[in-house]
Amino acid sequence: MSITLRIILIIASLISSFLCIKRIKQSKLKVENSIVWMIGSIILILMSIFSNAVEWLSSKLGFMAPVNFVFLIVIVFLLIQTFINNIKIAMLNEKIKDLNHYIALEEYERKSK
Repeated sequence: MSITLRIILIIASLISSFLCIKRIKQSKLKVENSIVWMIGSIILILMSIFSNAVEWLSSKLGFMAPVNFVFLIVIVFLLIQTFINNIKIAMLNEKIKDLNHYIALEEYERKSK
């Protein structure tokens, strides 16, 4: 893995970690939501520090270049994040539906009195 890619991975990891911590301090992000991003940052830092392990693993898995393996890891991370967000959205949609039902029942009871 080239030194340029390693530097980019470290910088991207540090920036994402800094932004997560900043948003948590501003109460704009919950700690439970930032855990995935922090884990992703740690993985990128480890991949850039132990680039020989990434090269070895990528060759054993049949990748043409270690950078393709890094891209795969990033894509998998983003897919996991999207899946988690979809689960949260589905739960929120159910809560909205329940709230709409509750409001409709309250209005019906108020009108029938």
